[in-house]
Amino acid sequence: MHVAKSGLRALGIAESYAGREQSTLAGVVMRKDLRIDGAAFARVTVGGSDATDAVVRLFTRLARRDINVLMIGGSVIAWYNIIDPAAVHQATGLPVVVVTYEESEGLDEDIRRHFPDDVERLAAYRRLGDRLPVRLRSGYTLFVRSCGISPEDAARLCNDFTYEGRVPEPIRVARLVARGVVRSSGYVGFAPDDHDR
Repeated sequence: MHVAKSGLRALGIAESYAGREQSTLAGVVMRKDLRIDGAAFARVTVGGSDATDAVVRLFTRLARRDINVLMIGGSVIAWYNIIDPAAVHQATGLPVVVVTYEESEGLDEDIRRHFPDDVERLAAYRRLGDRLPVRLRSGYTLFVRSCGISPEDAARLCNDFTYEGRVPEPIRVARLVARGVVRSSGYVGFAPDDHDR
């Protein structure tokens, strides 16, 4: 993949977490010039273990061959439902860049407290590995996990797709779309975005 290519397309994926049983994932296809030319949706189980499958399903629904990279807002969504970037990379054949925005001590203790007998969930979280800080031209720092792409290229993509602030545009727009879908579905309130760590 040539990250400098002006026609590069990213699929930004983000969640809007509302309700007790399911959360909404939205995916937005965005060119490097910030033009949007596609969208898709998927549901993920709150507290479940289907987040990776939901991301792959969302990508598959688009039936696009011109997407170059997936950019995902957080590895841990929908109340500890964990996205496996390596499995997404293997299933789609595309590089995966997962972005979060806060420093963290990690979620080991939280997972043990909420899911005391779920050794696989804890193992899935630990397999995510460390996040690398990326200082953006905007002055903000975000944290990246990447698969199928070098850390340097992942950082360049985050910079290229961040217009202002710290959220890359494909993820920011996907989050807005997901929230709009949740609102139109009749949910009254919103939980804050789940742990992005």
